[in-house]
Amino acid sequence: MTLDTWLAEAEHLLAATRALALDAAMDRAVAATAAALRADLPLLVCGNGGSAADAEHITGELVARFLKERRGLPVISLVSNAAMLTAWSNDYGFETVFSRQVEAHGQRGGVLLGLSTSGNSGNVVLAMEAARGLGMVTIGMTGEGGGRMAAVSDHLFAVPSTFTPAIQQVHLCLYHHFCAAVEQAVL
Repeated sequence: MTLDTWLAEAEHLLAATRALALDAAMDRAVAATAAALRADLPLLVCGNGGSAADAEHITGELVARFLKERRGLPVISLVSNAAMLTAWSNDYGFETVFSRQVEAHGQRGGVLLGLSTSGNSGNVVLAMEAARGLGMVTIGMTGEGGGRMAAVSDHLFAVPSTFTPAIQQVHLCLYHHFCAAVEQAVL
């Protein structure tokens, strides 16, 4: 693909996502997250591959700072503890590596944000199910249709594409807005 093709695809997908009119859904997800963080309840974030990098990015924006000076927020990336990830995966399997951490860190009223371009990542789906079992709010960022995550997401942001790199580009826009809005709401 040429650079022009990449940019044209991004423009097309951003326009298609804009047409979904996600403002009200985003406002609800931000309100739930801000309420949890103001109460010192955790926001847990997880994903695999590029979505794992996005989980760490989101965590960094909200623990450190994004656009505003403020206190650090109780946000935990479930992809960042190499010793836990490898020990659990070796002994029990990768499918439950995130749900185990939800069990350890999740709290009623907290929030889990799961990222998966297909919406079918088994370990993210199981984490969302575990979070719901604890009474947490679940937010999913996926590709077209939401996959299996659609059924376990209280707030779903399904980018209308099946092309992973393009979905990830739009996820970046969505979660940057999410971080800015959460940051503003907790101030």
